Amino acid sequence: MLASLHSHAVQGMEACPVQVETDLGWGLPAFSIVGLPDAAVRESKERVRAGMANSGFEFPLRRITVNLAPADVRKEGPSFDLPIALSLLAASGQLKTGRLQLYSAAGELSLDGAVRRIDGALSIAEGARRAGHTGVLLPADNAGEAALVEGIEVIAVETLKQAVDFLEDELTLSPTRVDTAAMLAGSDEVGLDLADVKGQQHARRALEVCAAGGHNLLMIGPPGSGKTMLARRLPSILPPLDIREAVEITRIYSVAGLLRSERSLISRRPFRAPHHTISHVGLAGGGGKPRPGEVSLSHLGVLFLDELPEFSRLALETLRQPMEDGSVAISRALARVTYPASFMLVASMNPCPCGHLGDSRRECICLPHKVASYRGRVSGPLMDRIDVAVEVPGLDRDEMLKAGPREASHQVAARVAGARVRQTARFGERGVYCNARMDSGEAERHCRLQPAALKLLEGAIDRLGLSARAHHRILKVALTIADLDDADSIEPAHLAEAISYRSIDRKGWDGN
Repeated sequence: MLASLHSHAVQGMEACPVQVETDLGWGLPAFSIVGLPDAAVRESKERVRAGMANSGFEFPLRRITVNLAPADVRKEGPSFDLPIALSLLAASGQLKTGRLQLYSAAGELSLDGAVRRIDGALSIAEGARRAGHTGVLLPADNAGEAALVEGIEVIAVETLKQAVDFLEDELTLSPTRVDTAAMLAGSDEVGLDLADVKGQQHARRALEVCAAGGHNLLMIGPPGSGKTMLARRLPSILPPLDIREAVEITRIYSVAGLLRSERSLISRRPFRAPHHTISHVGLAGGGGKPRPGEVSLSHLGVLFLDELPEFSRLALETLRQPMEDGSVAISRALARVTYPASFMLVASMNPCPCGHLGDSRRECICLPHKVASYRGRVSGPLMDRIDVAVEVPGLDRDEMLKAGPREASHQVAARVAGARVRQTARFGERGVYCNARMDSGEAERHCRLQPAALKLLEGAIDRLGLSARAHHRILKVALTIADLDDADSIEPAHLAEAISYRSIDRKGWDGN
């Protein structure tokens, strides 16, 4: 007897429809799974065998062939346990097939018949909705994230027996519902505050400008000047997520297996700070089974690289393409996947190996060629993609001991939110979130310079030898500063401030 059931294989961020076909033939007892399965899928026959027996069902001693179609799509992970078990029960006559074709299913089986959580449930639910299925059967631990998809019933099942009873209409299970508005509203938790930072007014302003426009930031200064402290407070001034952005980030974390059952929606912008020993695969994503890297886990949030020159050259160079495109493409022999990677790069570094070049309090002991070698670990093309670079000097005694109120994060966040409102109105629904994501054509249309500002820009290009990319990035930063001032065009003061943030061009990256 032949039976089939719908399921999905997750490839990158998308779910590919898979038909689970089971045939019971005559001959010596055997259990074969075909259709390009990986080791985890091939091992499912042992979990299915024990799960069926321990759930009170009879495992048929027949020649069992399970085909996962289409056969040219790689099937990975344990999510096919549940659909294989259900199709086998239907083929052996232990499950009525009336409702079987209305639902898709995915889930890992334990040996006692319990249904365990899987990765990528949100993508699977979206795939089932696109395929026109009535609903999808998923582990109870995954139901919250999958219920973020509208237009499909998400049925949470805890055991194989429960799934069978539901499909035979002997058990009523209500579709899982979530209140996304309440989940987003409940994300306002007290975190690190800019009021903790003493001094560093120039760096604080640069942080505000970067938050308002989504610009990349590099902070250069001696140890203990507050670079890391500033970076870790950046999320406190970023605008809150809307539901579309929150679901987009949640999909990435679902595929990566980083969601917990008690947190089915990522409601705050990501802040990722990988150690400098991370590999280029860990940073950009990939592996034998492609997984999202830190650039994708930072999507719509912040990727913080502390001690930038300590990262491997190969790892840093992998950032160049995602920083431009807002996505990262990973190609393998059997698949090509694309992950979103629209992130803010925030990096910090010392000015030299000892950290005290230009420090008025301590003398630098580094030889010139050592300084050049240290800075040379970060390539010029990568530095060209930095929008804002600021020096963060060490605090003097008076600044360290000065008491009194300092501007708090919520005050800065209000100005940032106002600038983002202007940008949302400017770009509409074109998929551009902020000024930093404009392409060159959009920059020419929206960056309207007053005549005096245009003359200032011409002088800066000649004096600093700016590349075309650096020129466009200065325009984007100037537009963000204008947005913070609620101005309709870029004034000379806006452009002058944007140029002041290009210290890497002004002084030269060789330290001269």
